Amino acid sequence: MVKHVILWQLKAGLTDVEKVKVGMKAGLESLKGVIPGLVDIQVQIEGLASSNADVMLDSTFVDEVALKQYATHPAHVEVAVRDVKPYTEVRLCLDFNV
Repeated sequence: MVKHVILWQLKAGLTDVEKVKVGMKAGLESLKGVIPGLVDIQVQIEGLASSNADVMLDSTFVDEVALKQYATHPAHVEVAVRDVKPYTEVRLCLDFNV
């Protein structure tokens, strides 16, 4: 199994941050059951005040091949282009075996 964890900071000056976060969560979590090899996907949007990231993606894949296929899967690309990239400024990623 492979974990794929991403932290995003949203762009400064967004007018409706909560709407953006809810949209990111809904779009990304809708990929469960759509992309082969994606075992679980959860998006956290309610960070504590001590956080310096706005949104976290925590996903699990059957293996590294499935993770690579996820990156280019049309459903994932659509969500990334529509719900994530327009609103995020910083992206950090950590992939690891579990």
